[in-house]
Amino acid sequence: MAVPITLLGSDELKDELNQLKFTARPEVVAAIAEARAHGDLKENAEYHAAKEQQSFIEGRIQELEGVMSNAQIIDPASLPQDGRVVFGVTVELLNIDNDDEVTYQIVGDYESDIKKNRISISSPIARALIGKEVDDLAIVKAPSGDIEYEIVAIKYDS
Repeated sequence: MAVPITLLGSDELKDELNQLKFTARPEVVAAIAEARAHGDLKENAEYHAAKEQQSFIEGRIQELEGVMSNAQIIDPASLPQDGRVVFGVTVELLNIDNDDEVTYQIVGDYESDIKKNRISISSPIARALIGKEVDDLAIVKAPSGDIEYEIVAIKYDS
């Protein structure tokens, strides 16, 4: 199954994968070797912590390699700019109830990060926005009740 991901998200995942493979993995192998040199492994907390870290790193490497092998990389700048909200675009929204403005980029599940205003294509907000145009209203079903947003702008840059 193809996993949609933006060009920027793909680059970030490749960077993380390279960091894990060529920096973190050798460091944890060295830490395990050093901890082994201290003797009794049953009561060696450093050894157990390093092995746990190694397990995490190897799991994350496998996960990222799986994502990248199934990735469908989409460059938002290359999409037809027909004025509709689609995967990869950046959307500026106005909350109708309180006049707060917020900007989100709609990205793949593996690159979503609310701190960077990147929301997953499968999130309720993104699902409410897909296919809409500037000045359209989107109603987002939230646990606290429906939130109504007006689409102020749509940007198709990467």
